[in-house]
Amino acid sequence: MQIQDDLQTRWWTLEASLVERFGKKPDLETVLFLIGIQEFGDIKPKFTKEQKQDLMHIAVCHLLSQSGYYELAAVDEDGWPHFSQLKPLPEHNMIEQENFLKDHILLYFQQNGFQ
Repeated sequence: MQIQDDLQTRWWTLEASLVERFGKKPDLETVLFLIGIQEFGDIKPKFTKEQKQDLMHIAVCHLLSQSGYYELAAVDEDGWPHFSQLKPLPEHNMIEQENFLKDHILLYFQQNGFQ
């Protein structure tokens, strides 16, 4: 349980940093959207609903590439990255899956000097 408590404490610290920076507490999808924009590299005034979903997908693939689950395969003519899955994802229940993703998000922010 201590590992889970540490993850939660680190997550709350990240949330507090994001609240300080953006003025409101983001949910997990918003954090994924922000990472997707960062990795896409093109900030637009508006994204379509489909583009928002694509940005969150980019974020998940990029995050999980840190652990060797995905790799960048190509970037299309519009600048959108495409990933290839290298190995199957571990089977998790909903809470474990969320924590798995949160751990990768925390690593991403740490590696990018945010915390």
